[in-house]
Amino acid sequence: MSKLVRLEIDGKPVEVPAGTLVINAAKTVGIEIPAFCYYDGLTLQGACRMCLVEVEKSPKLVTACTLAAAEGMVVRTQTPQVVQARKAMLEFLLTNHPLDCPVCDKGGECELQDLTFRYGLGESRFLETKVHVPEKQWSAVVYYDAPRCILCYRCVRICKEGMGVSALAVVSRAVDSEIAPNMGDHLYCDECGMCIDICPVGALTSQDYRYQTRPWEMKHVGTICTHCADGCTTTLGVYNNRVIRGNNHDRTGLNGEFLCVKGRYAHDFIAHSERLKCPLMRVDGKLVEVSWSQALAEVAARFGGIRSRGGKFGVIGSTRTTNEENWYLQKFAREGLGTGNIDHHRSGDVISLLSALKGRADALAATSDLYERKAALVIGSDLAQQHPLVAFQLRANWRHHESHIYTVTRGPVREDAYSRLRVRAEAGRELAAAKSLRQALQAEPELLILFGDCVRGAAVHELVEFGDSLGIPVRYICLVDYVNSRGAMDMGLTPGLLPGYQPAAAPGLDLAGMLAAADLDALWVVGANPLKNAALAAERAFVVVQDLFLTETAARADIVLPAACAYEKTGTVTNVCGEVQRLSRAVTTMGAKPDLEIFRSLAARMGLDLGEPETDRVYAEMRRQLPVPAAGEAARGVVASAGDTLFTSGTLGRYCGVLRNVREAPGGLYQ
Repeated sequence: MSKLVRLEIDGKPVEVPAGTLVINAAKTVGIEIPAFCYYDGLTLQGACRMCLVEVEKSPKLVTACTLAAAEGMVVRTQTPQVVQARKAMLEFLLTNHPLDCPVCDKGGECELQDLTFRYGLGESRFLETKVHVPEKQWSAVVYYDAPRCILCYRCVRICKEGMGVSALAVVSRAVDSEIAPNMGDHLYCDECGMCIDICPVGALTSQDYRYQTRPWEMKHVGTICTHCADGCTTTLGVYNNRVIRGNNHDRTGLNGEFLCVKGRYAHDFIAHSERLKCPLMRVDGKLVEVSWSQALAEVAARFGGIRSRGGKFGVIGSTRTTNEENWYLQKFAREGLGTGNIDHHRSGDVISLLSALKGRADALAATSDLYERKAALVIGSDLAQQHPLVAFQLRANWRHHESHIYTVTRGPVREDAYSRLRVRAEAGRELAAAKSLRQALQAEPELLILFGDCVRGAAVHELVEFGDSLGIPVRYICLVDYVNSRGAMDMGLTPGLLPGYQPAAAPGLDLAGMLAAADLDALWVVGANPLKNAALAAERAFVVVQDLFLTETAARADIVLPAACAYEKTGTVTNVCGEVQRLSRAVTTMGAKPDLEIFRSLAARMGLDLGEPETDRVYAEMRRQLPVPAAGEAARGVVASAGDTLFTSGTLGRYCGVLRNVREAPGGLYQ
């Protein structure tokens, strides 16, 4: 533990670890020292001079954002000299700043506006004509208004340090200084929007939010991003039942303020013109609109008839539905339809990892470990593209704690820039390449191992044996793709395992087996698109699809039921590290229903009593004792990542206008 130092700030005694900055020490006793350029986690800039304070025995004012607390220090933050200095700095910053608060998108949440109200003068001594240059559009997402910029360098630092991209820099000098993109007139980057959200003024704005509404007019709903498996909280700004923007200014959730392009902007699919809003039924070979009661009655009658004659069902679930919905679906399949043919697209071999660990719960990593562990080994994943929060946390760990990163990939990844050792390996040879790092890894005090779909089945057991042989504490993360891929496995959407990884009495067909079964009588697909790159062997099978859009699978269906997306429902999802988080409904789409509501309506029409979802009980049992699945269960299904990038998101990605319009789309891994 760091040595504690005692100091006094505005007459209040303060005790903080040695090395704590005065600006942060003041926060511990409820004293706010204003600043524009300072931002937690980024390098110190000392550019704005708003955080000037008096320090006893110092001959001049000192910047609190660069001054470390010292034993016996006496600090004053509100003396007349300090207040006058802040007023002067604001007067200087407003020299060329346009007074367009009524139309500026930052109005109502602008730090310059707030401090001007607190310290600003009623008039300025600078009477010269303001320097003005036209607003620039750097990308499909980002706009830059140079006169509003106060040159705090936050955007430059978050892009270089936080994201590892270096897409922004400062050009020119003096009054002509401004932020410029890396490609001269446009950005080539992650389009994450971190530069926009971190900007304290309205210099950087987003295409999504510009001139739409004001912060106080929106409803702000904190929920979980519906795209990758990292589990970021995104706070959706909702106006007139429409999502206007996404951010996470209040830093709730595992991700703090971080969001990638998907979490911040890829919500426009909700209001896409092709969104399904009415059930469809195949009549004379064509899908036509019908009422919900008619569609559900037809499904219930057909399912009931197939069940009564002992027909063969197949059920394919989703990685985007909630834990409660997944639990209910597997119970509906097993008890209501009498089939063990249930599966989903598995993008990582979590089942083999749990089997290999043999009940050692302390060997599973949490999201916090990414920032705290002293060393990490990344095997077979382009983290910046596939798991942006994971990449962000590892990079922050390296910057702040000098952690050691090792990478084994088949091509260049962003982690190469700060890896202690990096190894290139052909597909299928990643585990052997990782073992070549044994000597270096044994020298580490502890290790976090992250692996993708390249390590599966018996290779996962081999990886855990390798980790055990290092003689150091090792924790693991099995990387999966989508928002609830982990939860789909936890809740039993697999042919041989029940919720909590308990063995099923009658294991059924996996996803590939169902598609290949020519004798299948009915196929029920919930939130998935298995026929995008495959064919259904049972040409006469009765097919029911629940989805948001008319996908390739829905186009083959006999009944299509419009489903609500994750931003339109409540429930829980489980992230890549096994942490359970709650969804909150932000908007509704007329005509679409949450999958759980569809299940219950269908069960009622079939006379089934399936009870209520018991996910809390399942997770309580899992926390008490980590389940140990049978070693061969993973072999029952195909494990393969979808290979999505920052700018793709499976079938959902094609309906996200922002992801399709940025220059980088569709992107690629290991580039």
